[in-house]
Amino acid sequence: MTETLEAAELIDQRPDERLDTARLEPWLRARLPGAEGRLSVRQFGGGKANLTYLLQFGDPHPSLPRERGRVSEGATTDEFVLRRPPLGPVAPGAHDMRREHRVLSVLHRRYPLAPHSLVLCEDEGVIGAVFHVLERRRGFVIWEDMPPEFAGRPELNRRIGFALVDALADLHRVDPAAVGLDALGRPEGYLARQLEGWTRRWHAALDLPAQQPMREAMAPVLAWLERHLPDSGRAALLHNDYRLDNVLLDPADPARVVAVLDWDMCTQGDPLADLGYLLNYWVEPGDDPAWREIAAMPTWRPGFPSRAEAIAHYAERTGFAVAAVRWYEVFAAFKLAVIIQQIYIRWRRGQTRDSRFHDYGDRAAGLAAKARVLAGLAG
Repeated sequence: MTETLEAAELIDQRPDERLDTARLEPWLRARLPGAEGRLSVRQFGGGKANLTYLLQFGDPHPSLPRERGRVSEGATTDEFVLRRPPLGPVAPGAHDMRREHRVLSVLHRRYPLAPHSLVLCEDEGVIGAVFHVLERRRGFVIWEDMPPEFAGRPELNRRIGFALVDALADLHRVDPAAVGLDALGRPEGYLARQLEGWTRRWHAALDLPAQQPMREAMAPVLAWLERHLPDSGRAALLHNDYRLDNVLLDPADPARVVAVLDWDMCTQGDPLADLGYLLNYWVEPGDDPAWREIAAMPTWRPGFPSRAEAIAHYAERTGFAVAAVRWYEVFAAFKLAVIIQQIYIRWRRGQTRDSRFHDYGDRAAGLAAKARVLAGLAG
């Protein structure tokens, strides 16, 4: 089962996203311990923004046990993961591989679920973008629904839901200074700055006049967020894109988190921003069916904790006050709409040919509607 679940994450490189190994390979061999023998490259197919690749050096022996990113003694294959931004222009501050490397080069010391980043390449001439290489963690990802191997197990679903909350709570309990990340970001005034920044990105990702209705649909949400801006509590390290499909799970026990992935937006700020973002994907059986189509984890399956249970569990594990969590849920719906719209506008402009993005305009509109409902505004 383990090999089947892990293999499902890998695809042959998409034609327009292939790594040019002519300069990459010698760069890696000069700087990356274990970069010996024949290099083969495959792509992790699930991501929708940053591009992620599996690098294998040597001759693989699948029957030999592996641990973390490297095979056991006597094997001839070393495996690593390469991460780079998406093709085409990206929004300022987005898809920041320098930031991701900075975080992942140290965070693993106090937060074992963070993969260890090994090398950073800032020379865009190597593959056309800044990239970094990190250890490979082995596990599988749950996407839109539970894999058939684990379907129909409510007790497992409940454990997975609480494990997901635990992993986030434990991140928020890490002292940034203990891993040298106390200078990361600007936690003072974080929420006001976030609202301003994401509002600016929202307007930049809209084409006029064709998308004027989209701009108008979100306008009352932005006004509500400004009126109800809460006071932040203590600052914590934020993942900033935390959800079920950004964690790796153990195939032997899917309620055990093996790694948390995608750290390019990590910063310091209000920890409830992460919780609100997670709750935006936490769809329950009684929710509007459209919410499941827009952005959802399979938490609507029997056994998963409710959003209220997830909030209570988080509060108990962290000791943080969560009374204002609804603001963070509304902001998260808005923020996700911006991210979806940014991807969609890249597709519209021909900066990516990935056909998965053709309906992202509708998804952004659906998130605007969801944000209005959460805020108690007209649907």
